[in-house]
Amino acid sequence: MFIWLASYPKSGNTLVRSMLAAYFFSKDGVYNFNLIKNIKQFPLNSLFARMGINIQDEKEVIKNYIRVQEHVNKKDSIQFLKTHSYLFKIDNHAFTNLENSLGAIYIVRDPRNVVTSFANHSSVSIEESLDFMTNGHKFGDIFHEKKNEQTIVYSGTWSGHYNSWKSFKGDKYLLIKYEDLIDNRDFALRKILKFLHKLTRTKFKIDQNKFKNTIETTNFDRLKNLEKEQGFSEAKTNFQTGKKVPFFNLGPKNDWRKLLDNKIRKKIEEAFKKEMVELGYL
Repeated sequence: MFIWLASYPKSGNTLVRSMLAAYFFSKDGVYNFNLIKNIKQFPLNSLFARMGINIQDEKEVIKNYIRVQEHVNKKDSIQFLKTHSYLFKIDNHAFTNLENSLGAIYIVRDPRNVVTSFANHSSVSIEESLDFMTNGHKFGDIFHEKKNEQTIVYSGTWSGHYNSWKSFKGDKYLLIKYEDLIDNRDFALRKILKFLHKLTRTKFKIDQNKFKNTIETTNFDRLKNLEKEQGFSEAKTNFQTGKKVPFFNLGPKNDWRKLLDNKIRKKIEEAFKKEMVELGYL
């Protein structure tokens, strides 16, 4: 069964995956970039291509989302799956269902900080980033299978994305704030682990050594230094300069109060007022 790690782009999904990878896929909780490979993303070209699905046909890919999930689903074990997709229904084809999904961890970040982080990551202007968040674009492309890249992802608007994943109600849904991943990491990881144990109906017991090492080795500064030393496969290339854009860029220093134009801030707060109030961002 799948446990979804869902978020709008540049909202902390990689931090959560890093923490879970260190805790569950290492012997001692010490993180390295190879560990994150244990958590796959969805959709992924190779998953569809292996089943003979034409990955260059968007409608055919969407039509087969559930079929592919059924094919790779291991009913007797738990798999984490990362996604930036909203929980959609397109042409009556659902993104996922409860037959394949055990639950969802949703990671959210103040949209005033998402807009600048996404702009840097995607090498676009702040205005273009805002347009992406408010008008519900898709991103990605049709890539060669051997690159193991994701297919086109339908992210929707920032608010639509957040609201869609709340359909995993009650004990099947956990909300995690990016801000807690930075400022209150012990609390955030403990909350995630408690949720996972409850979801899988296993006894809640924390391996204190792995917990400590996970917290210490997945902090933002260490991940940033690891990327400088080794590179990071999820970093993009600036299409204008041809240079890699650091994936771990500003992190906690990405403060909208210092970086964001006042007109952009107002537009974001007007567009997402309901959700920002609900989340305590306003």
